[in-house]
Amino acid sequence: MQMRLTQIYPSRLPAVIKALIAAVRVIALVGLIASSVALSGCAYRTGGPDRSLPGGYTQIHIPIFKNKTQEVGIEVGFTNALVQEFERSRSARVVSPEYAEAEVEGEIQSVIYQPGGIQGGDKFPKGSVLASEYRVLLVVRVALKRKSDNAELWSGSFQGERTYVAPQVLQAGVNTVNPLYNLSARRQNIENMASDLMSEAHDRMSENF
Repeated sequence: MQMRLTQIYPSRLPAVIKALIAAVRVIALVGLIASSVALSGCAYRTGGPDRSLPGGYTQIHIPIFKNKTQEVGIEVGFTNALVQEFERSRSARVVSPEYAEAEVEGEIQSVIYQPGGIQGGDKFPKGSVLASEYRVLLVVRVALKRKSDNAELWSGSFQGERTYVAPQVLQAGVNTVNPLYNLSARRQNIENMASDLMSEAHDRMSENF
């Protein structure tokens, strides 16, 4: 049976082999293209070659942010959050001032607290109200400057807003609101905003330059 097949189709075998080779090449090419697209997408998300700073600078210094608010110490969280973004993306190296080509300056311009869900009535002491939640509004400015002449290469203003539940008072006029809870919840929300806003600042600063 094999002898008969060989005798009947000898002229077609080279064509079949060529077709198989061509198909394998097409599959390999499609796989290569798909891999390249996936890698380029990963590179964009992780700050690979698709991300760079204005001017092409690769070594930057990030001093402690300026803090114009009454919230002492929050500037450290913002500074660290931005440093971590650059360390994660590798779009630029964070170095000491003497080795830096450019500097990223940040300024926390305002932090505002607004009570929400205001409640009052006969159950509360006269003239008193109870807030069931608080909103934290924050504004921070970030700028990239060239060290040689202090020229501003890029700048952006970022606003964040978060809401947290106020301490629960069981009996009006008897129990007092826990100030430690309020402070802890406020600071935790500011830290979360620092992470979110500095991620946005990094992405906008290094986007397609």
